[in-house]
Amino acid sequence: MLIISNHITISEHEITWNAVRAQGSGGQNVNKVSSAIHLRFDVQASSLPEEVKSRVLALRDQRISSDGVVIIKAQRFRTQEKNRTDALERLRTLILSAMKKPKKRVPTKPTRGSKERRLKSKARRGQVKSLRGKVPDH
Repeated sequence: MLIISNHITISEHEITWNAVRAQGSGGQNVNKVSSAIHLRFDVQASSLPEEVKSRVLALRDQRISSDGVVIIKAQRFRTQEKNRTDALERLRTLILSAMKKPKKRVPTKPTRGSKERRLKSKARRGQVKSLRGKVPDH
């Protein structure tokens, strides 16, 4: 059971694990032992609340496929168990980041002084441009 927050949990049967061989350094051990973990979590088929599901799917994250499946490859550690807990923690932080509600923008009004300064600068600019015309002959 993965505990996301006080009222949101994910059961183990919703997460699919695959042990694969890790990339990178590690000597001969890396060629023999499948210590890396592929975690797959289907967001749409999960028990998450609908609001959280839509936010997770709306995230612009490369770990989320077009099918709505979160795929996390954990290979930071040399043991399978540590990589498993690392993958779970990364899934937890991904869902927590999606749970934060974006702040609603409060539109601001320009102050009276800023309006006056803008109009004065427009008038000054217009006057400069009008003086660029041809000089009349008298």
